[in-house]
Amino acid sequence: MQLSTVYSRACVGLDAPLVRVETHLANGLPAFHIVGLPETAVRESKDRVRSALLNSHFDFPDRRITVNLAPADLPKEGGRFDLPIALGILAASQQLPVAGLTGSEFYAELALDGSLQEVRGIIPAVIATTAAGRSAVVPPAAAQAAARVPGSTVLAAADILTLCAHLNGAAPLDAATGKAGAPAGSSYPDLSQVRGQAGARRALEIAASGNHNLLLFGPPGTGKTLLASRLPGILPPLEETEALVAMALADLSGDALDGGCQRPFRAPHHSASAAALIGGGSKPRPGEISRAHGGVLFLDELPEFPRHALEALREPMESGYITLSRALHKIRYPARFQLVAAMNPCPCGHDGDPHRQCRCTPTQIERYRARISGPLLDRIDLHIPMPRVPAPLLLQQEQVGESSLTVRNRTCKARQRQLARQGCTNAALANDAVISACRLPAPQRRWLEDAASRLQLSARALHSTLRVARTIADLAPADGVTREHLGEALAFRNPLLQQ
Repeated sequence: MQLSTVYSRACVGLDAPLVRVETHLANGLPAFHIVGLPETAVRESKDRVRSALLNSHFDFPDRRITVNLAPADLPKEGGRFDLPIALGILAASQQLPVAGLTGSEFYAELALDGSLQEVRGIIPAVIATTAAGRSAVVPPAAAQAAARVPGSTVLAAADILTLCAHLNGAAPLDAATGKAGAPAGSSYPDLSQVRGQAGARRALEIAASGNHNLLLFGPPGTGKTLLASRLPGILPPLEETEALVAMALADLSGDALDGGCQRPFRAPHHSASAAALIGGGSKPRPGEISRAHGGVLFLDELPEFPRHALEALREPMESGYITLSRALHKIRYPARFQLVAAMNPCPCGHDGDPHRQCRCTPTQIERYRARISGPLLDRIDLHIPMPRVPAPLLLQQEQVGESSLTVRNRTCKARQRQLARQGCTNAALANDAVISACRLPAPQRRWLEDAASRLQLSARALHSTLRVARTIADLAPADGVTREHLGEALAFRNPLLQQ
């Protein structure tokens, strides 16, 4: 038989469309052609495949070889088609039985010695392969992570010789094993290391319980970055679906796949561009907001970020996804992240500090705070001032605060109440749903109306206050929202940054 078909997958964002690698051997002058919109890396695979087969002691056909990557209108990129092309040539030249290829899909780059190398986008490919009812053949480096996909059958082959022995039935490969989800332990720093800042710790727990966005502001050295880095450690563990999406995004971004079992924590430098934050490129890749999906995006020195980069965050903060449109591509990535931002109150950092005199003029302070737009601030639920911590408290050796594990137990219970009541976190509630979830009696509703009028809260800020109050009630726990819950929620909308 001089015609063979091997299955593989392309990589288009989080999608993995099926690609049929069709190989035909014909008489004529020796040639090797690859068609089907191959890009440079795919066209170069002919040299890698030839060397890999020869170095693995296979015969390379001295004939006219045509490889078609179907569908022809789907662009193909990367070295992921090296292995299926090599197997197609072996099958078409009758060095490999065709029957063993129909139930599997293959994606790996070939080294010149025939060993299988890891490629990006394996996790989305395995998810699609499992849905199609086939097994996946991957390099050993990606096998354990790929096997976390529920219901998958993942086979790891170190080189093409080992794989061909499996396909011939001489030495079957064992299926790799893996498990999705977060481990019991956590590598994040512990909350007990934070000294003082009781109000900020309370706000951090509320933010973790309801998935609310958080802004920390205060003089330099008051622990803003220290506190933000503790947030992932008190968040509930990733569920199986969330872990798979996190692994898929890490795979596409080139990050370590082992990180997919814990909530991500991304902290880009303030020089990051809008494309680095939201994603982009001629072939759009995930940005920091997508790499933080299901976890925390920490923006330190918030006013130092480019204004247009911060404004690009507004839409994904509400929708939970980002759509990147290019002339030839339109890709949608999830971006349900929890924003934690930190900033100083003024350029010198000492405005309002009772121990240090501010050297900034009112104009400088106003210009500094104006770098952050009102609509962006409106989307941040909790505004937390962080004063200086007294030196005696900083120098205490004994533990003075609760550990991350203790706080996480409370946040998990609060999240469970939210999911049981409405199927989502309080931060994700629609406006009508949050009013229904709070169930405010008439006196409390009138009190909140008066407070909103005095503080001149926008509609978004008012609903945000209700969401935070609902989270505070869930932490209590309480069935309804009381005036005390509303008062604490209003206290977190600090007017300092809106003056």
